[in-house]
Amino acid sequence: MTGAQMVVAYLKEQQVDTIFGYQGGAVIPLFDALYDEQDHFRIVRPAHEQNAVHAADAYARTTGKTGVCIVTSGPGATNTVTGIANAYMDSVPLVVITGQVASGLLGKDSFQEIDITGVTMPITKYNMLVKDITQLTKALAKAFSIANEGRPGPVLVDITKDVLMGKDRFVSHYKPVEKFCLPEEEPSDTLAEIAKRINQSKKPVIYAGGGVKISGAQEVLLKLAEKNAIPVVNTLMGLGGFPRDHQLSLGLVGMHGFKEANLTVTNSDLILAIGARFSDRVTGKKDRFAPGATIIHLDIDEAEIGKNMAVSMAHVCDLKSALEEVVDQVEENKREEWLEQVSSFQVDDGVDPGDFAAKNIIQSISRRFTGDPIVVTDVGQHQMWTAQFWNFNGKTDFVTSGGLGTMGFGLGASYGAKTGNPDRNVILFVGDGGFRMSCQELVTISRYKIPVLIVLMNNNTLGMVRQWQKLFSNKRYMETDINDDMDYMKLAEAYRIQARQFSDMKSLQGWLDELEDLKEPMLIECKIGKDDNVLPIVPPGEAIDDLIIKTY
Repeated sequence: MTGAQMVVAYLKEQQVDTIFGYQGGAVIPLFDALYDEQDHFRIVRPAHEQNAVHAADAYARTTGKTGVCIVTSGPGATNTVTGIANAYMDSVPLVVITGQVASGLLGKDSFQEIDITGVTMPITKYNMLVKDITQLTKALAKAFSIANEGRPGPVLVDITKDVLMGKDRFVSHYKPVEKFCLPEEEPSDTLAEIAKRINQSKKPVIYAGGGVKISGAQEVLLKLAEKNAIPVVNTLMGLGGFPRDHQLSLGLVGMHGFKEANLTVTNSDLILAIGARFSDRVTGKKDRFAPGATIIHLDIDEAEIGKNMAVSMAHVCDLKSALEEVVDQVEENKREEWLEQVSSFQVDDGVDPGDFAAKNIIQSISRRFTGDPIVVTDVGQHQMWTAQFWNFNGKTDFVTSGGLGTMGFGLGASYGAKTGNPDRNVILFVGDGGFRMSCQELVTISRYKIPVLIVLMNNNTLGMVRQWQKLFSNKRYMETDINDDMDYMKLAEAYRIQARQFSDMKSLQGWLDELEDLKEPMLIECKIGKDDNVLPIVPPGEAIDDLIIKTY
């Protein structure tokens, strides 16, 4: 086999059937080998390599498989950097295969040569340059294993063109992907002590992060919360891991968390952190974060223990199996006094149900798409509004750029999610700023007729930055307002995508009432005010109980 044929054969052994990729000089041999396997592989070509990675990212998050993308050397490889960093921050298993110039041209500033392993070293779990064809399948096996074991993440494999074109005997180093790959443990004294402390606490709260969803621990988390009557707050990445309409759910915590979520954490005497990393967006001023609470941290990544917050107890574990053991040992409890105090923290946000405001728009769309939809966002105000107001029912997948906050993430992620889940509805919320960063991907959605619903929240400004300028920079609006008078209806028409524009709740609701199943891509533009703010907000550097609830 040629090296290129070996790559294809190995991907088939790993049961990869979808590749997000873009052609180029260094990977011509690889795509040539894929030519003979078109019955097996579905290849999705983006308009830009960055979105190949975003699409593979969302595909991985929503299918449980490893996302795979292939790009060429030089600018093709460097265009993946933002997508790789995004996946690294959000713990997504990817294998990114990049072509490289021939071995003899390395280090000579050759055409489209870049040291992509050097560039991506800080943002990958592992990366490698393959210059020897006899090491090729071994490198691929290592890539898939490392991407999935422990805390998932992206791995990059850079392959020189002479390896792809060379020939050798195919030796399979295939091994099935093992999720987490932690050794089996005897029942832990630590987990027994954790259960004991939960039983002894008067005001506990569960702080649930993205690790709950990655480990498939949603059901056991629900059992734990219900058995011991523990209120649950979520990080942005953790949304969708606990039913939002459950009486114990307090929703988002942190900078844009609800008052009841933030005050519950602040007044608690025990925090059980599950698959969360105590991000600065959650903790605010650290010395005032839950000052009277014992903090217990469960996570698969030992490096996260004590990194951002000092903890009283910790256990490095597969979250699902650890929580099952804790559930068995906690006592039934009703905690009526604590839950009554928690309910007293709630406040009315004052949004009129008839206003054409983000809350009403998102809740109306949420009521239309029940069941198990996939909700994708770009980054900005619309992202936080969606996090606050979508009714995550425990079956909803929420795909968003959490750690990196990547504007332009949404469109590529939406079609990656739909590609992996053809039978589920995919709804994308995107702001006009992020939409402009990747609107060329409408051509990809149109080409493959991918039926996603794109909800463009258009306030003619970079809303989140403008909000900060309003609140913290004396309304000195610098390079945030977008007054270009862009006609998004004509843009959608140019890509042969159906589009509608709304500016009032009555017409939007009427359209939603008549909307049938999504069978083709569709864009709706919601014209909202540029002075609408995401509230509550915790000012930078302040404690999370110091919230701004209203602005004037």
